[in-house]
Amino acid sequence: MTAPTAPYSTRRALDESDLAACFQVRKDVFVGEQQVPEDIEYDTHDATAVHVLAVAADGSALGTGRLLHGEAAAGKTGGAHTVGSLGRLAVTREARGLGVGAALVRAIEDEARALGLAAVDLHAQTQALGFYERLGYTAYGPEFPDAGMPHRAMRRAL
Repeated sequence: MTAPTAPYSTRRALDESDLAACFQVRKDVFVGEQQVPEDIEYDTHDATAVHVLAVAADGSALGTGRLLHGEAAAGKTGGAHTVGSLGRLAVTREARGLGVGAALVRAIEDEARALGLAAVDLHAQTQALGFYERLGYTAYGPEFPDAGMPHRAMRRAL
């Protein structure tokens, strides 16, 4: 695949085809590139999460992310039902550096606002802290391992 160019768009994944594209991006990035075991990449939260998808003008998937809310998010946000949990943010190798990741984060935040949430939490790989800080997220708490990689919790009020 050649490097995609603008325009691209983000949208909420609404059908099985969109979800399949989201899962394929996650498989390529997390399982393929980062060696996350496939059996921990997908979980029961996928069924109730809000998934977003970035697509190129030709319809090819460029990235994805998901938003947990309600009870699914409460376990990750210290029990707060007004805080969503952004996760599984992945951008294809070919689309990195085009602003796709930031566009996905903003799309997830828009979904969180639509659900009436007051903030969004996430668990960032430490290598991505600067990316999320530029988007207004603040790290808190100690570093911890997740899928064999160091992470930090971060939050942004909406």
